[in-house]
Amino acid sequence: MNTALKPHLISAISFDLDDTLYDNRPIIINAEQKLLAFLAKHYPLTTGWDFEDWLHLKKALIDHFPLLKHDTSAARLLTLEQGLLALGYDTECAAQGAQKGLDYFLTQRSDFVVAKSILEMLGTLGEHYRLIGITNGNVDAANIGLQDVFEFVLHPGNGTRMKPHPDMFYQAYHRLGIQSKQLLHVGDSFKADVQGARQAGCQVAWLNPAVGRQPQLAGSGMLPHIQLSALSDLLNLI
Repeated sequence: MNTALKPHLISAISFDLDDTLYDNRPIIINAEQKLLAFLAKHYPLTTGWDFEDWLHLKKALIDHFPLLKHDTSAARLLTLEQGLLALGYDTECAAQGAQKGLDYFLTQRSDFVVAKSILEMLGTLGEHYRLIGITNGNVDAANIGLQDVFEFVLHPGNGTRMKPHPDMFYQAYHRLGIQSKQLLHVGDSFKADVQGARQAGCQVAWLNPAVGRQPQLAGSGMLPHIQLSALSDLLNLI
């Protein structure tokens, strides 16, 4: 399969957000911890449950309602509601608590700003290409400083499946009014970003800081068109 990048065709660049534009792990860990504290304060019966208890319930719900795996906010909302019900809160209280818990989590989950160096790089690229975001997560792109660099950001849910399903890539280039090969997607996940974008016919840049050590490539029929050791490598396209 031809994996040579065709820079002259690129008119737009889409970016994964979590773990591509910033390190998402500490952000999520902090948000999860704060949510547990929020629940303990306002819904004391939850003090007997830890992160693993909530995660176990979430996995059970996704097993029962598979479409939930494509909507992280809906999955969290239902998990909170069912957990509160199981712990003894009535239906109305559980529904209200779940919504308050979700709102609080989303606020904490988006309580940071993308590094200035990344925003400046995106600004430079934006002078030459149309820029958008394609994420499996539920971060508020405007809150983290991306409102002035991306035309729009696509999220899964409401029938739109997560990457590596091609749904959001199809939406992206149709909404941009371009052909699939004119969209370059940039992301850190070999499965979600590389394979997802390639299935949709897009060009792909894989953010792989350990270029040279590539065990994930073994046996794959869908390779990235280019590998990046750092996002700043994209400036070489200009």
